[in-house]
Amino acid sequence: MSARVITYSRNVFLPLTTVCRNRCGYCCFRTPVQPGCLMPRADVESTLEQAGRLGCTEALFTFGERPEEEPGFLPVIRAAGYETILDYCEAMSQKAIACGILPHTNAGILTYEEMERLRPVNASMGLMLETTAEIPAHATSPGKSPDVRLAMMEDAGKLKIPFTTGLLLGIGETMADREDSLFAIRDLQKRYGHIQEIIIQNFCPKPGTPLEHQPVPTTDEICATIRMAKDILQKEIAIQIPPNLIDASTLIACGVDDLGGVSPLTIDYVNPEHPWPAFEELKRIAGDAVLRERLCIYPQYIERGWYDRSLQPLINRLSHTVLQRSSGP
Repeated sequence: MSARVITYSRNVFLPLTTVCRNRCGYCCFRTPVQPGCLMPRADVESTLEQAGRLGCTEALFTFGERPEEEPGFLPVIRAAGYETILDYCEAMSQKAIACGILPHTNAGILTYEEMERLRPVNASMGLMLETTAEIPAHATSPGKSPDVRLAMMEDAGKLKIPFTTGLLLGIGETMADREDSLFAIRDLQKRYGHIQEIIIQNFCPKPGTPLEHQPVPTTDEICATIRMAKDILQKEIAIQIPPNLIDASTLIACGVDDLGGVSPLTIDYVNPEHPWPAFEELKRIAGDAVLRERLCIYPQYIERGWYDRSLQPLINRLSHTVLQRSSGP
């Protein structure tokens, strides 16, 4: 019987802007338009160059959803030399590739055309479903409409984009809502086969937000959700948990396959109070399982050729790199 494998990716986290049209009841990432709301190009490029030297293989680009809808943002992005945040993301994705790192963009709601545009410079993309329930925490967040999010995920499937999604636990949904969300993901996978992983992420209360006193999910509750995901979802979908947000070692036995992106360089800007574990700590978390590095595009999608042909040389090179690192002493 072969040993169980737990995977992770070595990434660099780049929040291009913190301006967002949504106002979720649990978020501390979003800021108004102000000095410093756009990550300067020089900082992005120097971070990518350093990440390349550190052996990172994934550049995680995030930014607030539709920041151009916020008054005052257009002059900020234009002063940086770009018409839209998407222009900026495309240019920085090209820089990541030049540094030997595969881009993965998670930018909130994008149209079919916008994803089609980013696909040549992204090996994978993502959008957290969070929940299919209509909850008070999303009342002032148009981009958090379940129908809107599922429609984008469907478009990603039509475009054959290897995709990451997930559930955010503890934001006002019930266990029945989580089950509904997992069935929605399963149905998308049946039609398109593009969901490579889902994240089962526990909500972390942030001071000063409407949900700061919301009870957090218990370990047993998270474990039950992981087990439910294993029962509902197709076997090829990896179940990921963030190892910086909970004692992940207690959840491995529940059916966890992956520990997500972990950075040797940048913090988790969405949950800055929770530092990443060191790579050596990941081995302890994995326990008796074999810890194996992966790329942001999973092997089955590399085999199917679900990426732009211009990325093939870099994907081939990095596949060899992570294989060597995983089989090393």
